[in-house]
Amino acid sequence: MSEPAGLSPRNTTRGRPRTTGTDVCARCRRSAGKARARWPEGKVCGPCFTVATRTHGACPDCAQHRLLPGPPHPEGGPRCAECADIPHDFRCSRCGNEGESYRRGTCARCALRDDLTAMLLADPADPVAIGRLVDVLCKAERPESIITWKRSPTVQTLLAAISTGNTPLTHEGLDDHIQTAGRAVDHLRALLVHHGLLPYRDPYLARFEIWIEDKLRPLAPEVARPVEHFAKWHHLKRIRSTATPDAPARGPVHSAKQEITETAKFLQWLWDTHERTAATCTQQDVDEWRADGPTTRKQIRTFFVFARNTRLNTSVEVGHYTARTRPTLAQDQRLAWLRELLTGGSESRPYRVAGILLLLYAQPLVRVAALRTDAISIDPATAQTAIAFGARPVPVPAPFAELLLDHLKARPNLRTGVAESPWLFPGTRAGHHLHPNSIMDRLRSLGIQLTGARNRALDDLVTQMPPPLVADALGYSYQVAFLHANAAAEPWARYADISRQR
Repeated sequence: MSEPAGLSPRNTTRGRPRTTGTDVCARCRRSAGKARARWPEGKVCGPCFTVATRTHGACPDCAQHRLLPGPPHPEGGPRCAECADIPHDFRCSRCGNEGESYRRGTCARCALRDDLTAMLLADPADPVAIGRLVDVLCKAERPESIITWKRSPTVQTLLAAISTGNTPLTHEGLDDHIQTAGRAVDHLRALLVHHGLLPYRDPYLARFEIWIEDKLRPLAPEVARPVEHFAKWHHLKRIRSTATPDAPARGPVHSAKQEITETAKFLQWLWDTHERTAATCTQQDVDEWRADGPTTRKQIRTFFVFARNTRLNTSVEVGHYTARTRPTLAQDQRLAWLRELLTGGSESRPYRVAGILLLLYAQPLVRVAALRTDAISIDPATAQTAIAFGARPVPVPAPFAELLLDHLKARPNLRTGVAESPWLFPGTRAGHHLHPNSIMDRLRSLGIQLTGARNRALDDLVTQMPPPLVADALGYSYQVAFLHANAAAEPWARYADISRQR
Protein backbone atom coordinates (compact mmCIF):
# COMPACT_ATOMS: atom_id res chain seq x y z
CA MET A 1 0.00 0.00 0.00
CA SER A 2 1.24 3.51 -0.75
CA GLU A 3 2.08 5.93 2.01
CA PRO A 4 -0.87 7.74 3.62
CA ALA A 5 -1.77 11.03 2.02
CA GLY A 6 0.20 13.93 3.44
CA LEU A 7 3.13 11.83 4.64
CA SER A 8 6.44 13.05 3.33
CA PRO A 9 9.35 10.71 2.48
CA ARG A 10 11.26 9.45 5.47
CA ASN A 11 13.81 12.19 5.69
CA THR A 12 12.16 13.72 8.75
CA THR A 13 14.78 12.69 11.31
CA ARG A 14 14.72 15.28 14.08
CA GLY A 15 17.71 16.60 15.98
CA ARG A 16 21.04 18.27 15.34
CA PRO A 17 23.04 16.81 12.41
CA ARG A 18 26.39 15.24 13.28
CA THR A 19 29.58 16.98 12.26
CA THR A 20 31.91 15.23 9.85
CA GLY A 21 35.63 14.78 10.17
CA THR A 22 38.55 12.38 9.89
CA ASP A 23 38.14 10.72 13.31
CA VAL A 24 36.00 7.57 13.23
CA CYS A 25 34.28 6.54 16.46
CA ALA A 26 35.12 3.00 17.55
CA ARG A 27 31.58 2.52 18.88
CA CYS A 28 29.15 3.99 16.36
CA ARG A 29 31.59 3.88 13.40
CA ARG A 30 30.57 7.37 12.32
CA SER A 31 32.89 10.26 11.53
CA ALA A 32 33.39 13.03 14.05
CA GLY A 33 35.15 16.37 13.92
CA LYS A 34 37.08 15.53 17.08
CA ALA A 35 37.35 12.49 19.33
CA ARG A 36 36.00 13.07 22.84
CA ALA A 37 38.16 10.37 24.40
CA ARG A 38 40.71 7.67 23.53
CA TRP A 39 39.89 4.40 25.26
CA PRO A 40 41.37 0.91 24.77
CA GLU A 41 38.90 0.15 21.97
CA GLY A 42 39.87 3.34 20.10
CA LYS A 43 38.56 6.86 19.60
CA VAL A 44 35.12 7.67 21.05
CA CYS A 45 32.95 10.54 19.71
CA GLY A 46 31.11 13.06 21.87
CA PRO A 47 27.60 11.49 21.72
CA CYS A 48 28.94 8.00 22.52
CA PHE A 49 31.04 9.44 25.38
CA THR A 50 27.95 11.15 26.83
CA VAL A 51 25.92 7.93 26.66
CA ALA A 52 28.75 6.00 28.28
CA THR A 53 29.15 8.44 31.18
CA ARG A 54 25.41 8.36 31.92
CA THR A 55 25.01 4.58 31.95
CA HIS A 56 24.79 3.01 35.40
CA GLY A 57 24.06 -0.55 36.47
CA ALA A 58 25.63 -3.82 37.60
CA CYS A 59 28.96 -4.61 35.95
CA PRO A 60 28.84 -8.13 34.46
CA ASP A 61 32.48 -8.74 35.51
CA CYS A 62 32.73 -7.47 39.10
CA ALA A 63 28.94 -7.36 39.87
CA GLN A 64 29.27 -3.89 41.46
CA HIS A 65 26.59 -1.28 40.80
CA ARG A 66 28.39 1.73 39.35
CA LEU A 67 29.07 3.73 36.18
CA LEU A 68 29.45 1.48 33.10
CA PRO A 69 31.40 3.38 30.44
CA GLY A 70 33.02 0.29 28.93
CA PRO A 71 31.96 -1.48 25.74
CA PRO A 72 29.42 -4.34 25.92
CA HIS A 73 30.68 -7.56 27.43
CA PRO A 74 30.56 -10.66 25.17
CA GLU A 75 28.11 -12.25 27.62
CA GLY A 76 26.32 -9.15 28.89
CA GLY A 77 26.12 -5.37 28.93
CA PRO A 78 28.78 -2.66 29.33
CA ARG A 79 31.43 -2.87 32.06
CA CYS A 80 32.81 -0.49 34.67
CA ALA A 81 35.96 1.52 33.96
CA GLU A 82 38.34 -0.80 35.82
CA CYS A 83 37.01 -3.98 34.22
CA ALA A 84 37.10 -2.33 30.78
CA ASP A 85 40.70 -1.08 31.39
CA ILE A 86 39.66 2.55 30.86
CA PRO A 87 42.40 4.65 32.55
CA HIS A 88 40.14 7.40 33.87
CA ASP A 89 38.68 8.20 37.29
CA PHE A 90 35.07 9.23 36.76
CA ARG A 91 34.38 10.03 40.43
CA CYS A 92 33.41 13.60 41.34
CA SER A 93 36.06 15.14 43.61
CA ARG A 94 33.27 16.71 45.69
CA CYS A 95 30.46 14.14 46.13
CA GLY A 96 32.21 10.97 44.94
CA ASN A 97 29.46 10.01 42.47
CA GLU A 98 30.60 8.60 39.15
CA GLY A 99 29.80 10.44 35.96
CA GLU A 100 31.09 12.86 33.39
CA SER A 101 33.35 15.54 34.83
CA TYR A 102 31.72 18.89 34.24
CA ARG A 103 34.08 21.45 35.80
CA ARG A 104 37.53 20.97 37.33
CA GLY A 105 36.90 17.40 38.44
CA THR A 106 33.38 18.01 39.77
CA CYS A 107 30.12 16.65 38.37
CA ALA A 108 27.39 18.83 36.87
CA ARG A 109 25.27 18.66 40.05
CA CYS A 110 28.06 19.96 42.25
CA ALA A 111 28.91 22.63 39.68
CA LEU A 112 25.25 23.70 39.65
CA ARG A 113 25.17 23.95 43.43
CA ASP A 114 28.32 26.10 43.36
CA ASP A 115 26.76 28.45 40.80
CA LEU A 116 23.44 28.76 42.65
CA THR A 117 25.18 29.29 45.99
CA ALA A 118 27.19 32.17 44.54
CA MET A 119 24.14 33.60 42.78
CA LEU A 120 21.47 33.25 45.48
CA LEU A 121 23.06 32.65 48.87
CA ALA A 122 25.62 35.47 49.01
CA ASP A 123 23.23 37.78 50.91
CA PRO A 124 19.70 36.33 50.76
CA ALA A 125 16.72 38.04 52.36
CA ASP A 126 15.44 34.67 53.62
CA PRO A 127 18.32 32.14 53.82
CA VAL A 128 16.03 29.23 54.72
CA ALA A 129 13.62 29.74 51.80
CA ILE A 130 16.42 30.42 49.31
CA GLY A 131 18.33 27.38 50.56
CA ARG A 132 15.26 25.24 49.86
CA LEU A 133 15.01 26.81 46.39
CA VAL A 134 18.65 25.86 45.69
CA ASP A 135 17.94 22.30 46.87
CA VAL A 136 14.93 22.04 44.54
CA LEU A 137 16.90 23.21 41.51
CA CYS A 138 19.75 20.82 42.31
CA LYS A 139 17.38 17.83 42.47
CA ALA A 140 16.93 17.81 38.69
CA GLU A 141 17.80 14.39 37.29
CA ARG A 142 19.76 16.15 34.57
CA PRO A 143 21.39 19.18 36.27
CA GLU A 144 22.92 20.27 32.95
CA SER A 145 19.43 21.41 31.90
CA ILE A 146 19.21 23.75 34.92
CA ILE A 147 22.73 25.06 34.24
CA THR A 148 21.66 25.97 30.70
CA TRP A 149 18.35 27.43 31.93
CA LYS A 150 19.95 29.75 34.47
CA ARG A 151 22.33 31.24 31.91
CA SER A 152 19.47 33.30 30.49
CA PRO A 153 19.63 36.96 31.61
CA THR A 154 15.87 36.84 32.14
CA VAL A 155 16.23 33.87 34.52
CA GLN A 156 19.12 35.52 36.35
CA THR A 157 17.04 38.67 36.88
CA LEU A 158 14.14 36.59 38.21
CA LEU A 159 16.32 34.58 40.60
CA ALA A 160 18.12 37.71 41.82
CA ALA A 161 14.78 39.39 42.60
CA ILE A 162 13.73 36.33 44.63
CA SER A 163 17.04 36.19 46.49
CA THR A 164 16.96 39.85 47.52
CA GLY A 165 13.33 39.61 48.63
CA ASN A 166 12.06 42.09 46.02
CA THR A 167 9.96 39.24 44.63
CA PRO A 168 8.25 37.11 47.31
CA LEU A 169 8.46 33.36 46.78
CA THR A 170 4.69 33.18 46.22
CA HIS A 171 2.36 32.76 43.25
CA GLU A 172 1.55 36.46 43.39
CA GLY A 173 5.23 37.37 43.45
CA LEU A 174 5.96 35.22 40.40
CA ASP A 175 2.93 36.70 38.62
CA ASP A 176 4.68 40.09 38.57
CA HIS A 177 7.29 38.63 36.19
CA ILE A 178 4.94 36.89 33.74
CA GLN A 179 5.05 39.71 31.20
CA THR A 180 8.86 39.82 31.09
CA ALA A 181 9.81 36.21 31.88
CA GLY A 182 6.75 34.11 31.12
CA ARG A 183 8.42 30.79 30.26
CA ALA A 184 11.05 31.09 33.00
CA VAL A 185 8.31 31.83 35.53
CA ASP A 186 6.25 28.87 34.37
CA HIS A 187 9.21 26.48 34.67
CA LEU A 188 10.23 27.74 38.11
CA ARG A 189 6.64 27.73 39.39
CA ALA A 190 6.12 24.14 38.21
CA LEU A 191 9.27 23.00 40.05
CA LEU A 192 8.26 24.79 43.25
CA VAL A 193 4.73 23.35 43.18
CA HIS A 194 5.98 19.84 42.45
CA HIS A 195 8.42 19.92 45.38
CA GLY A 196 5.92 21.48 47.80
CA LEU A 197 7.41 24.97 48.11
CA LEU A 198 4.25 26.50 46.65
CA PRO A 199 0.64 25.27 46.88
CA TYR A 200 -1.06 23.96 43.75
CA ARG A 201 -2.66 26.59 41.53
CA ASP A 202 -4.16 25.80 38.15
CA PRO A 203 -1.90 27.55 35.60
CA TYR A 204 -4.66 27.91 33.01
CA LEU A 205 -7.02 29.50 35.51
CA ALA A 206 -4.40 32.00 36.68
CA ARG A 207 -3.60 33.08 33.13
CA PHE A 208 -7.31 33.24 32.32
CA GLU A 209 -7.85 35.87 35.02
CA ILE A 210 -5.10 38.03 33.50
CA TRP A 211 -6.48 37.40 30.00
CA ILE A 212 -9.92 38.69 31.03
CA GLU A 213 -8.49 42.00 32.23
CA ASP A 214 -6.49 42.40 29.01
CA LYS A 215 -9.59 41.60 26.92
CA LEU A 216 -11.76 44.16 28.73
CA ARG A 217 -9.27 47.03 28.63
CA PRO A 218 -9.79 48.25 25.02
CA LEU A 219 -13.59 47.82 24.98
CA ALA A 220 -16.06 50.67 25.17
CA PRO A 221 -17.71 50.95 28.61
CA GLU A 222 -21.11 49.99 27.17
CA VAL A 223 -19.52 46.77 25.87
CA ALA A 224 -17.07 46.04 28.70
CA ARG A 225 -19.70 45.92 31.48
CA PRO A 226 -21.79 42.99 30.16
CA VAL A 227 -18.69 41.18 28.89
CA GLU A 228 -17.05 41.47 32.32
CA HIS A 229 -20.22 40.23 34.01
CA PHE A 230 -20.40 37.27 31.63
CA ALA A 231 -16.68 36.43 31.91
CA LYS A 232 -16.41 36.61 35.68
CA TRP A 233 -19.81 35.53 36.97
CA HIS A 234 -20.51 32.79 34.45
CA HIS A 235 -17.17 31.42 33.26
CA LEU A 236 -14.61 32.32 35.93
CA LYS A 237 -16.84 31.36 38.84
CA ARG A 238 -17.72 28.02 37.26
CA ILE A 239 -14.14 27.14 36.31
CA ARG A 240 -12.82 28.02 39.78
CA SER A 241 -15.28 25.57 41.33
CA THR A 242 -14.31 22.66 39.06
CA ALA A 243 -10.54 23.00 38.50
CA THR A 244 -8.46 20.43 40.42
CA PRO A 245 -4.98 18.88 39.95
CA ASP A 246 -6.67 15.86 38.34
CA ALA A 247 -9.00 17.98 36.19
CA PRO A 248 -7.06 21.08 35.05
CA ALA A 249 -8.92 23.99 33.53
CA ARG A 250 -7.31 23.90 30.08
CA GLY A 251 -10.42 22.75 28.18
CA PRO A 252 -12.97 24.97 30.01
CA VAL A 253 -10.66 27.99 29.74
CA HIS A 254 -10.14 27.46 26.01
CA SER A 255 -13.90 27.22 25.43
CA ALA A 256 -14.60 30.23 27.65
CA LYS A 257 -12.07 32.38 25.79
CA GLN A 258 -13.78 31.61 22.49
CA GLU A 259 -17.22 32.54 23.83
CA ILE A 260 -15.98 35.72 25.53
CA THR A 261 -14.10 36.82 22.41
CA GLU A 262 -17.08 36.31 20.10
CA THR A 263 -19.41 38.01 22.58
CA ALA A 264 -17.11 41.03 22.78
CA LYS A 265 -16.94 41.22 18.96
CA PHE A 266 -20.72 41.08 18.65
CA LEU A 267 -21.45 43.67 21.34
CA GLN A 268 -18.80 46.02 19.97
CA TRP A 269 -20.33 45.67 16.48
CA LEU A 270 -23.81 46.22 17.95
CA TRP A 271 -22.71 49.43 19.66
CA ASP A 272 -20.70 50.77 16.71
CA THR A 273 -23.38 49.94 14.11
CA HIS A 274 -26.70 50.45 15.92
CA GLU A 275 -25.70 52.12 19.21
CA ARG A 276 -27.50 49.38 21.10
CA THR A 277 -26.27 47.44 24.12
CA ALA A 278 -26.74 43.89 25.33
CA ALA A 279 -29.89 44.97 27.17
CA THR A 280 -31.47 46.62 24.10
CA CYS A 281 -30.30 44.05 21.55
CA THR A 282 -33.02 42.62 19.31
CA GLN A 283 -33.53 39.26 17.66
CA GLN A 284 -32.96 40.89 14.28
CA ASP A 285 -29.52 42.13 15.42
CA VAL A 286 -28.45 38.62 16.36
CA ASP A 287 -29.81 37.07 13.17
CA GLU A 288 -28.04 39.72 11.07
CA TRP A 289 -24.74 39.09 12.86
CA ARG A 290 -24.90 35.30 12.56
CA ALA A 291 -26.02 35.31 8.92
CA ASP A 292 -23.10 37.37 7.66
CA GLY A 293 -19.93 35.80 9.05
CA PRO A 294 -17.98 32.66 10.01
CA THR A 295 -19.42 29.82 12.03
CA THR A 296 -17.48 30.97 15.11
CA ARG A 297 -20.25 33.53 15.64
CA LYS A 298 -22.39 30.70 16.99
CA GLN A 299 -20.40 31.07 20.22
CA ILE A 300 -22.57 34.02 21.34
CA ARG A 301 -25.38 31.59 22.25
CA THR A 302 -24.02 30.99 25.78
CA PHE A 303 -23.99 34.73 26.46
CA PHE A 304 -27.66 35.09 25.61
CA VAL A 305 -28.56 32.07 27.75
CA PHE A 306 -26.71 33.86 30.57
CA ALA A 307 -28.46 37.16 29.69
CA ARG A 308 -31.86 35.47 29.90
CA ASN A 309 -31.07 33.84 33.25
CA THR A 310 -29.87 37.14 34.73
CA ARG A 311 -32.77 39.13 33.20
CA LEU A 312 -30.35 41.30 31.24
CA ASN A 313 -32.15 40.45 27.99
CA THR A 314 -35.11 38.05 27.76
CA SER A 315 -36.21 38.78 24.19
CA VAL A 316 -33.41 37.10 22.22
CA GLU A 317 -33.31 33.38 21.41
CA VAL A 318 -30.20 31.78 19.91
CA GLY A 319 -30.64 28.17 18.82
CA HIS A 320 -28.05 25.39 18.83
CA TYR A 321 -25.68 25.29 15.90
CA THR A 322 -25.73 22.14 13.76
CA ALA A 323 -22.72 21.40 11.58
CA ARG A 324 -23.52 20.87 7.91
CA THR A 325 -20.71 18.39 7.34
CA ARG A 326 -19.21 15.57 9.37
CA PRO A 327 -15.51 14.99 8.63
CA THR A 328 -14.44 11.38 8.44
CA LEU A 329 -11.42 9.43 7.27
CA ALA A 330 -11.63 6.60 4.77
CA GLN A 331 -11.12 3.22 6.43
CA ASP A 332 -8.19 2.30 4.17
CA GLN A 333 -6.49 5.57 5.10
CA ARG A 334 -7.06 4.89 8.80
CA LEU A 335 -5.50 1.44 8.46
CA ALA A 336 -2.59 2.87 6.48
CA TRP A 337 -1.89 5.43 9.20
CA LEU A 338 -2.08 2.73 11.88
CA ARG A 339 0.47 0.67 9.95
CA GLU A 340 2.73 3.68 9.48
CA LEU A 341 2.65 4.69 13.15
CA LEU A 342 3.24 1.11 14.27
CA THR A 343 6.20 0.35 12.03
CA GLY A 344 7.30 3.57 10.32
CA GLY A 345 9.84 6.20 11.23
CA SER A 346 7.86 9.31 10.37
CA GLU A 347 7.64 10.42 14.03
CA SER A 348 9.23 9.81 17.42
CA ARG A 349 7.75 7.11 19.62
CA PRO A 350 5.62 9.26 21.99
CA TYR A 351 3.73 10.86 19.10
CA ARG A 352 3.33 7.50 17.35
CA VAL A 353 1.74 6.09 20.52
CA ALA A 354 -0.56 9.13 20.83
CA GLY A 355 -1.61 8.84 17.19
CA ILE A 356 -2.46 5.15 17.56
CA LEU A 357 -4.59 5.89 20.63
CA LEU A 358 -6.54 8.30 18.43
CA LEU A 359 -6.83 5.98 15.42
CA LEU A 360 -7.45 2.74 17.30
CA TYR A 361 -9.55 3.80 20.30
CA ALA A 362 -11.09 7.10 19.06
CA GLN A 363 -9.55 8.98 21.99
CA PRO A 364 -9.55 12.81 21.77
CA LEU A 365 -6.00 14.08 22.02
CA VAL A 366 -6.91 16.26 24.99
CA ARG A 367 -7.72 13.03 26.84
CA VAL A 368 -4.69 11.22 25.42
CA ALA A 369 -2.31 13.89 26.72
CA ALA A 370 -3.78 13.56 30.24
CA LEU A 371 -3.49 9.76 30.47
CA ARG A 372 -1.64 8.46 33.52
CA THR A 373 0.75 5.54 33.63
CA ASP A 374 -1.59 3.65 35.98
CA ALA A 375 -4.12 3.46 33.13
CA ILE A 376 -1.94 0.69 31.69
CA SER A 377 -2.04 -2.75 33.29
CA ILE A 378 -0.67 -6.23 32.54
CA ASP A 379 -2.58 -9.33 33.56
CA PRO A 380 -0.02 -11.53 35.40
CA ALA A 381 -1.83 -14.72 34.36
CA THR A 382 -2.14 -14.03 30.63
CA ALA A 383 0.46 -11.26 30.13
CA GLN A 384 -2.30 -9.36 28.28
CA THR A 385 -1.76 -5.59 28.23
CA ALA A 386 -4.83 -3.42 28.84
CA ILE A 387 -5.51 0.30 29.01
CA ALA A 388 -8.33 2.09 30.84
CA PHE A 389 -10.20 5.00 29.25
CA GLY A 390 -13.55 4.53 30.97
CA ALA A 391 -15.36 2.15 33.30
CA ARG A 392 -13.37 -0.96 32.34
CA PRO A 393 -9.93 -1.59 30.79
CA VAL A 394 -9.79 -2.58 27.14
CA PRO A 395 -7.22 -4.99 25.67
CA VAL A 396 -4.27 -3.69 23.70
CA PRO A 397 -3.47 -5.78 20.59
CA ALA A 398 -0.02 -7.32 20.42
CA PRO A 399 1.62 -5.09 17.78
CA PHE A 400 0.67 -1.95 19.67
CA ALA A 401 1.22 -3.41 23.15
CA GLU A 402 4.95 -3.77 22.56
CA LEU A 403 5.27 -0.18 21.34
CA LEU A 404 3.19 1.11 24.26
CA LEU A 405 5.27 -0.74 26.85
CA ASP A 406 8.52 0.44 25.24
CA HIS A 407 7.25 4.00 25.54
CA LEU A 408 6.25 3.43 29.16
CA LYS A 409 9.78 2.27 30.01
CA ALA A 410 11.50 5.18 28.29
CA ARG A 411 9.20 8.20 28.57
CA PRO A 412 10.83 11.51 27.57
CA ASN A 413 11.04 14.74 29.57
CA LEU A 414 11.90 13.10 32.90
CA ARG A 415 15.14 15.02 33.34
CA THR A 416 13.85 18.58 33.54
CA GLY A 417 13.56 18.93 37.30
CA VAL A 418 11.57 15.85 38.34
CA ALA A 419 12.51 12.21 37.88
CA GLU A 420 9.08 10.73 38.65
CA SER A 421 5.95 11.67 36.74
CA PRO A 422 2.47 10.08 36.82
CA TRP A 423 1.79 11.08 33.21
CA LEU A 424 2.02 8.72 30.26
CA PHE A 425 3.19 11.73 28.21
CA PRO A 426 5.24 13.92 30.60
CA GLY A 427 5.65 17.55 29.59
CA THR A 428 8.77 19.68 29.72
CA ARG A 429 7.37 21.48 32.76
CA ALA A 430 7.70 19.65 36.08
CA GLY A 431 4.47 18.02 37.21
CA HIS A 432 2.63 18.67 33.92
CA HIS A 433 1.74 16.40 31.04
CA LEU A 434 2.50 17.20 27.42
CA HIS A 435 0.29 19.96 26.07
CA PRO A 436 -2.42 18.55 23.76
CA ASN A 437 -1.62 21.16 21.14
CA SER A 438 1.92 19.76 20.86
CA ILE A 439 0.50 16.35 19.94
CA MET A 440 -2.10 17.87 17.60
CA ASP A 441 0.49 19.92 15.73
CA ARG A 442 2.84 16.96 15.25
CA LEU A 443 0.10 14.64 13.97
CA ARG A 444 -1.37 17.33 11.73
CA SER A 445 2.09 17.94 10.27
CA LEU A 446 2.08 14.32 9.12
CA GLY A 447 -1.23 14.86 7.33
CA ILE A 448 -3.60 13.10 9.75
CA GLN A 449 -7.07 14.67 9.80
CA LEU A 450 -7.71 14.48 13.55
CA THR A 451 -11.49 14.87 13.74
CA GLY A 452 -12.02 12.60 10.75
CA ALA A 453 -9.74 9.96 12.26
CA ARG A 454 -11.62 9.99 15.57
CA ASN A 455 -15.02 9.81 13.83
CA ARG A 456 -13.91 6.90 11.66
CA ALA A 457 -12.49 4.97 14.62
CA LEU A 458 -15.64 5.42 16.67
CA ASP A 459 -17.89 4.57 13.70
CA ASP A 460 -15.94 1.35 13.21
CA LEU A 461 -16.06 0.38 16.89
CA VAL A 462 -19.85 0.86 17.27
CA THR A 463 -20.44 -1.42 14.29
CA GLN A 464 -18.51 -4.21 16.04
CA MET A 465 -19.95 -3.88 19.56
CA PRO A 466 -23.13 -2.47 21.15
CA PRO A 467 -22.80 1.33 21.57
CA PRO A 468 -23.32 1.21 25.38
CA LEU A 469 -20.35 -1.14 25.74
CA VAL A 470 -18.21 1.07 23.51
CA ALA A 471 -19.24 4.13 25.51
CA ASP A 472 -18.34 2.48 28.84
CA ALA A 473 -15.01 1.22 27.55
CA LEU A 474 -13.85 4.41 25.83
CA GLY A 475 -15.24 7.06 28.17
CA TYR A 476 -18.00 8.41 25.89
CA SER A 477 -21.63 9.13 26.70
CA TYR A 478 -24.30 6.75 25.44
CA GLN A 479 -25.78 9.56 23.36
CA VAL A 480 -22.53 10.09 21.45
CA ALA A 481 -22.10 6.34 20.92
CA PHE A 482 -25.63 5.98 19.47
CA LEU A 483 -25.14 9.01 17.22
CA HIS A 484 -22.09 7.33 15.72
CA ALA A 485 -23.96 4.05 15.40
CA ASN A 486 -26.68 5.82 13.43
CA ALA A 487 -24.10 7.58 11.25
CA ALA A 488 -22.47 4.21 10.57
CA ALA A 489 -25.89 2.75 9.59
CA GLU A 490 -25.92 0.43 12.60
CA PRO A 491 -28.92 1.48 14.74
CA TRP A 492 -28.49 -1.29 17.33
CA ALA A 493 -32.16 -0.84 18.12
CA ARG A 494 -32.24 -3.77 20.49
CA TYR A 495 -29.78 -2.03 22.77
CA ALA A 496 -31.67 1.25 22.99
CA ASP A 497 -33.70 0.04 25.95
CA ILE A 498 -30.53 -0.90 27.80
CA SER A 499 -29.22 2.63 27.33
CA ARG A 500 -32.43 4.21 28.60
CA GLN A 501 -32.53 1.96 31.67
CA ARG A 502 -28.99 2.94 32.60
